[in-house]
Amino acid sequence: MRSVPRRRFLQSALVGGAAVFLPPLRAAAADRPLRIATFRADVTPPLGHPLCGGWITPATELLDPLEAIGFVVLGAGAPIVVCAVDWTGILNQAHLAWRTELAAAVGTTPDRVAVQCVHQHDAPFVCLRAHALAQEQGLGVVDPGFFQAALSRVAAAARASLASARPLTHVAQGDAVVDQVASNRRVLLDAAGQVVRMRGSSCRDAELIALPEGLIDPRLRTVAFYSGAEKVAACHYYATHPMSHYGKGRVSSDFVGLARRRRQAEEPRCAHLYFTGAAGNIAAGKYNDGSPEAKVRLTERIHRAIAASEKTLRPVPLRKVSWSTCPIFPPADPAHDVATLRATLANADQTKALRTIAAMRLSWRERTEARTPVVVSALHLDGISLLHLPAESFLEYQLRAQRLAPRRFVATAAYGDGGPWYIPVKEAYPQGGYEVSVAFCPPEVDDVLSGAIREVLAGAETPA
Repeated sequence: MRSVPRRRFLQSALVGGAAVFLPPLRAAAADRPLRIATFRADVTPPLGHPLCGGWITPATELLDPLEAIGFVVLGAGAPIVVCAVDWTGILNQAHLAWRTELAAAVGTTPDRVAVQCVHQHDAPFVCLRAHALAQEQGLGVVDPGFFQAALSRVAAAARASLASARPLTHVAQGDAVVDQVASNRRVLLDAAGQVVRMRGSSCRDAELIALPEGLIDPRLRTVAFYSGAEKVAACHYYATHPMSHYGKGRVSSDFVGLARRRRQAEEPRCAHLYFTGAAGNIAAGKYNDGSPEAKVRLTERIHRAIAASEKTLRPVPLRKVSWSTCPIFPPADPAHDVATLRATLANADQTKALRTIAAMRLSWRERTEARTPVVVSALHLDGISLLHLPAESFLEYQLRAQRLAPRRFVATAAYGDGGPWYIPVKEAYPQGGYEVSVAFCPPEVDDVLSGAIREVLAGAETPA
């Protein structure tokens, strides 16, 4: 399936709870002067709130706050917003609501807003339509009141930040190898090439731990924005599931959020953002046994890599800023028929997880039938591209992006619009395994997403 050219795309927005379409602004070169504003807001759920979609223990303890942290670039056409959220995921209508409200807050259009989740699991996992379907069966995915209150706080923070926008004069890139955090989950295959067991976010299976790391991206990448000599914002990108442990109701930003917060305390005048890369098949299982001590070690390793990457930053004058988008329509897997999904959702003998997943699959099918697009986007800063992918994209998409733009510094954030759930590459489908079993799209999604990555990266002009 081919993506729709940008010139034909009509961007979705929410008006009165219904989807309408607004024409997007074209990607524009920087109209000097460039400015940048940063914002943050608390998005911690209250005690008792569902976590990870409602199939693990709800919030019983708040270990540390969850935040939404973002920045606004002004002067490159209509404002551009990029935001990282300490939630498991924001799906479908909920994701569109975030982009629409943030756009309204800063005076832009939703196609110029990227909202990416960090994907901690002791955190909210929000699909408003799935919640409505689940609520009919006595289940819950999210408290809609909390969802709207949190979103309103984030939008208000973004709006208020414009009053203190700073001149944006320089940009820098840096990277560092992360020691003993990421490992591929799909490393134990049988003679037929089938995934036998998964090495997850934590692991105590000696056989799985002993296996090699497998395919990972070992580097943490940092892109920093400067106002004169002062570093205003630093965005950090690394590809791994960000969970040391979860499922007991202890709300936490986990080891990546704690590392980010430690760096923030060290540099209080600079806004630090953390983005999880294309980590659908990547986790810390080889180096994490789920113990409190392991969480401390993982936090230290991420913090060390963030600090090391920033030591390599060399600010250079920022000459050109542009924004590229590509709307795509990933297909729903035809094997997930509506009748079976509704029967699973209504079956009280099934687990909460299976019933809620059925509700989310139903929501995705409705969306694909309504032809509401998923948006892939990229912010281009001279020779740097910040790429924004949907859902739990496999690592191979991130590596492909780097190969597609070998002369550019590409930093990838996944876990944007989570509607499709896992997005494996086509080669993974015959292997089976957990990720394939909970993917909402068939193998054809690979060509759709890969084409979008190619298009948005081609939207950047090669620097002179």
